[in-house]
Parts: sequence; C-alpha cells; structure tokens
Amino acid sequence: MGSYLALLRALRERLEAHGKPSVEARWMLERAAGLGAGELFRNLQQPVPSGVAEVVWAMLERRLRGYPLQLLLGETEFFGLRLEVAPGVLIPRPETEGLVELVLARFPEGAALRVLDVGTGSGAIALAIKARRPEALVWATEVDPKALALARRNARRLGLEVAFLEAPFTGGLSGLDLLVSNPPYLPEAYRSEAPAELAYEDEAALYAGPDGLGVARPLLGEAEVALRQGGWLLLELAPENVGVLADEAVTRGWRAVRVERDLAGRPRYLVGRWGRA
Repeated sequence: MGSYLALLRALRERLEAHGKPSVEARWMLERAAGLGAGELFRNLQQPVPSGVAEVVWAMLERRLRGYPLQLLLGETEFFGLRLEVAPGVLIPRPETEGLVELVLARFPEGAALRVLDVGTGSGAIALAIKARRPEALVWATEVDPKALALARRNARRLGLEVAFLEAPFTGGLSGLDLLVSNPPYLPEAYRSEAPAELAYEDEAALYAGPDGLGVARPLLGEAEVALRQGGWLLLELAPENVGVLADEAVTRGWRAVRVERDLAGRPRYLVGRWGRA
C-alpha cells in the first residue's frame, strides 16, 4: 500500500496532463480521506488506508469529465463563509462576491436595514450580508424547494438568522431598503458554448431567454413595488446585457443608475435607486 505522498503526486500528474490545477489533487484527497486542512501534509509518509485510493481516483475521473470540483468536495467558500453545495443548485461564483461588496458599501455598520435577496439558491448572498451586517433584517426568496432546503442548512450551520421564503421574486414584501439578486442572466445562445461544468447546475438558474433578461426585466418592475422611496437595487448580470437593462431602468424612472465592473474589468453589476431619496 503506497503513501499519501505517492498518491498525491500521481493525482497531481494526472490533473496537470489534462490542464487542471494540480492543487485540486490535495483537496480531493483530503475529502476522500476525511482529513482536515493541514492534516494531509502531516501524514504524507503514512500509508493510505484501504479504500481511500479507489474513492479519490473515482473523484478524479469525474472531475476530468467536467464534474465541478465544488460538488465533488460538497462545499465551497464564498465571502469567507464555508457553504454546502449540491447538484442542481447554482454554485456561488467569485463574481458574486463583488455584488456583495457593492451591497455592503451602501449601508453602514450598525444600520438595521431591510434587505431582500431574490433567488437565493444556496443562500450565499443573503448569508454573506447577514454575516457582515448582523443588525440588518435579511429575507431571501427562492422557488426551488431543494435550493431552499440547502440555504436553510447553510444558515443553521453558520448560525446566521435569515428569513427564507418559498416564493417568486419579492414574495410580496414591501418597504425594503435594498434588493439584491444574482438572477439567471445567460442568453439561450450561450448553451452551445457553455463549459461542461454548467451541465451539473440548475438550468433555470443560468439561462433567461434570448437576451438573458427574461428574469431580470420583470424583477425590475417588482422592485419598484417592493422598495421604499430611495431604496437600492443591485443586480449581477452578463456583460452583454447589463447595459441594456440599465438603459431600461433609466427610462422607467430609476435614479443614480450605474453599471459597475467586476475584477476582470467587465461590466457586470447594475446599481440603481428607486423614487425619491
């Protein structure tokens, strides 16, 4: 029976040969062996227990076929939080951390504002906001019962109080200070060029009609009812359509409408205020 070191090297070589980051080998081996962070390196010379090699090689084969690493590990990190993830529910992306940053910049610490995350999925946005602004009253809506159950598990594990509602869009809430959402925003034409990993996520959380605005456009109208006068709306969209919706928002009477860029310099986030301040 070989050592952890020998197995780790073999996994790394296989990943590198297929253009995958070699660091994924460590994460998969830790998961397969039930080792915490740092434990693997303290045990590199130890023999690999029976069954662990078979498990991690099976994980690697799935990874090479395009299965998302986060789903293999069962969790991901988002804005400093460890979140459980599951097949069929959107995996939180780094771009969405930028959306949370924009939200936090719009109200100071200590302000008990009313915030809604529409289409919460795993709960990532709502939980990140609650973790950084514990005084805020945070709601989150979701129509998929599976995703809603996952979001509630994440909230319990993190000890964060968010009111999750099984409802579309704003769930009938009103008087909100801020509404945030990462709605499905990919145009249907993107399906033909989408990476293999997307096949394992909820299509309804990814694609939204010919222009990708099939959800965000009606959400704009819903937000006009749900927000108080002067309330903020922040959306993550595609570089191809965020400017389109920004123009429509101005036409509808939104104020302070801006398109913010993500870390890669691409137009990504729509920011606007409804009514009078």
